[in-house]
Amino acid sequence: MPHSENSQDEDLVLPDAPSLQNEPSQSQTISQSTIVEDNKENVKLEDMFDDDNEDEYSSSAPPAQIKGEDSSQPMPQSLGRFSDSDVMRAFYQRLFPFRYLFQWLNHSPNPEDTNDFRHREFAFTLQNDVYLRYQSFKTADTLRKQCMDMIPTRFEIGPVYSTNPRERKSLPKSAAFRPLTKELVFDIDMTDYDEIRTCCTGASICHRCWTFITMAIKVVDAALKDDFGFKHIMWVYSGRRGAHAWVCDKRARELDDQKRRAIAGYLELVKGGDKSSKKVNIRRPLHPHLDRSLRILKEFFPTSILADQDPWENPKKAAHLLTLLPDAQLNSALQKKWDSAPSRSSTSKWNDIDTLAESGINPNLDTKKLMQAKQDVILEYTYPRLDAEVSKKLNHLLKSPFCVHPGTGRICVPIDVRRVEEFDPLDVPTVTELLADINSWKKDDSEKKVQDWEKTRLKPYVDFFKGFVSSLLKGEKTSIKRERDGMEY
Repeated sequence: MPHSENSQDEDLVLPDAPSLQNEPSQSQTISQSTIVEDNKENVKLEDMFDDDNEDEYSSSAPPAQIKGEDSSQPMPQSLGRFSDSDVMRAFYQRLFPFRYLFQWLNHSPNPEDTNDFRHREFAFTLQNDVYLRYQSFKTADTLRKQCMDMIPTRFEIGPVYSTNPRERKSLPKSAAFRPLTKELVFDIDMTDYDEIRTCCTGASICHRCWTFITMAIKVVDAALKDDFGFKHIMWVYSGRRGAHAWVCDKRARELDDQKRRAIAGYLELVKGGDKSSKKVNIRRPLHPHLDRSLRILKEFFPTSILADQDPWENPKKAAHLLTLLPDAQLNSALQKKWDSAPSRSSTSKWNDIDTLAESGINPNLDTKKLMQAKQDVILEYTYPRLDAEVSKKLNHLLKSPFCVHPGTGRICVPIDVRRVEEFDPLDVPTVTELLADINSWKKDDSEKKVQDWEKTRLKPYVDFFKGFVSSLLKGEKTSIKRERDGMEY
């Protein structure tokens, strides 16, 4: 499954997003699109650029203009909708950080050092809904050139293959073309929280429900670092209602499908399709991962769940809470109390559990069981709900960081996990806002030449990405040195 988010995600509009008139939905994109794997279709897409000139622009050199492009020229005053071809072309020409994307995926600034970029699969979703797979590039500039020519609405990143994906048909045996490495990835989508969030549904989000994503990032990030020892983890906003994690350590990239499934299973907790059933069933004593997660999540529960979501204000949903508690007599007393005060808040109802338990309503009440049941409730309403299938397969593709989300126009920017609670998805700039930033930027004659992205609200996100890539490359050098030293020993 090439797409990282549910198909319905792509054409639904947030309340504050630009309105989309006659915009094709992503469900139409997937169901109606031609999935092009080879270039023998009526439209020869690869004929739009010249493979023989792939080394024309060195990706390790400072960012340079492509033939005849003048980055000092202002953007058109009329920017149109963010999905317009001119807008997307200007975005790829002026703003997308191709150089740092190359260094990130190549694990070196030099194209000749590794095959990690040139054997990497890219998949393009084009303006006419064609989905073009098995694309590959030698340098950042050849990727940029194809983006400029084809103007994809988005592109996705797949694994590094045993050979150049474009050449797979020339291999004597199909088995010789196989995925070798890829980042371990995770996808958190807000629609998986629809049964417990009360403020929004579907593709809509607000500050109150975004806290579910914040909690998930904190829990998953801690597990990946503390329990698995991964260091280079990049979180990326999906552009609308979710977040993706890219675990970039070499050890993570080399995991096979079995190990990926095991890690996904380790992080999976909330299960069950029946809305009325208990979703959390865990053994005691708590596993250290769950104990740590509970400590993180308990801090959010009173405000983000009880107050902001008020999940049991509705009598039907309050009845579900009672099914999660272990004592029939206590449940009966709680039901009577809540029936007598139908508008009682979730905070009050949660406090009622302890108040009535301590009142002696049932002298044989198992307080330990009740405490454990309350812990399970907290986990059910706060623990990450991952799309585990995204993480299990080496050959899964995931949307590239810094793409434009086709439904909102927002950029898929990295999230600094150290300040994850400060991240505001509704404040992430749209592509048209960024191009307007370039227009309104006034050069100071004393300043050095600056890149276009430095003139916009994209700058802090690109700066963060540069820092992440720099740290990753240092880690790669250390890893190679250790391997070399080990072999010499």
